[in-house]
Amino acid sequence: MKKFADLTEREVLAVAIASEEEDSRIYMSFAEDLAERYPESAKLFEQMAEEEKGHRHMLLEMYEQRFGQNLPPIRRDNVKGFLRRRPIWLTKNLSLETIRKEAATMEFEAERFYIKAAEQTQDVGVRRLLADLAEAEKGHEHVAAKLTDEILTPDVREEEDRTRRRVFVLQYVQPGLAGLMDGSVSTLAPLFAAAFATHQNSQTFLVGLAASIGAGISMGFAEALSDDGSLTGRGSPWLRGLTCGLMTALGGLGHTMPYLVPDRWANAFWIATAIAGIVVFVELWAIAYIRARYMDTPFLQAVFQIVLGGVIVLGVGILIGAA
Repeated sequence: MKKFADLTEREVLAVAIASEEEDSRIYMSFAEDLAERYPESAKLFEQMAEEEKGHRHMLLEMYEQRFGQNLPPIRRDNVKGFLRRRPIWLTKNLSLETIRKEAATMEFEAERFYIKAAEQTQDVGVRRLLADLAEAEKGHEHVAAKLTDEILTPDVREEEDRTRRRVFVLQYVQPGLAGLMDGSVSTLAPLFAAAFATHQNSQTFLVGLAASIGAGISMGFAEALSDDGSLTGRGSPWLRGLTCGLMTALGGLGHTMPYLVPDRWANAFWIATAIAGIVVFVELWAIAYIRARYMDTPFLQAVFQIVLGGVIVLGVGILIGAA
């Protein structure tokens, strides 16, 4: 790799031309990714892509006037410690906020590049062009804000907010809720069966710990392998799997942790069981609230389904353990 300070004017212009071309393609990739979910925001990135093409055209004209038509094969990736782009555009179904932040970072880095390039070049015309492009990149934030005000009307913003909420529910709430429900409910029977069979907190804790972690691993892999997100728009399968697995484990560990109460305490078993019962009550009502809040399920119906189901599983565990 070459140091930026070692680049010739010809190489600086070549890097700038390649950078503008790549940034234009990145913005078009963002536009394509947003087209179905946020069509108006996609138009914004299409216009930004066109601006980058205009910058490339100006740079290319300047280069051809000074050095001819042959561009040296150098890109910003060949310049040490400068202008590294994360390949975030290769990821589909990115959130709108993530894309906008990435675009802001790109504009800031481009502005910094042109400022340093203008300081390094000796030709007055090239320096003037690079300085103008630095100002243009700096002003892109204001251009983007203007385009946003023109394109993203209140009705469009409202629709995009609804879409963003649906995407959030699909990618995070659904897998997390599925995991929390499974972890909170499915581990009740083995935990309380072990508790009432042994009346020993240490043994009960080990059973609950094994059940929670095992359920978390199982649910995590099941969620990750069930859908790659390419058609449903549910996002990265491994992110969903991680969310589902963690919430499953947490759901089970919530009512397992009380059994860390030492067995040497007086009435240790009943103290731990009473605390676990309170935790179970809170967990079930939290699940009912999340279902009502994000899954458009009537609250009373969610309470009936979750709390009643949890109580039945809890009762089964107690009966089996006490038998």
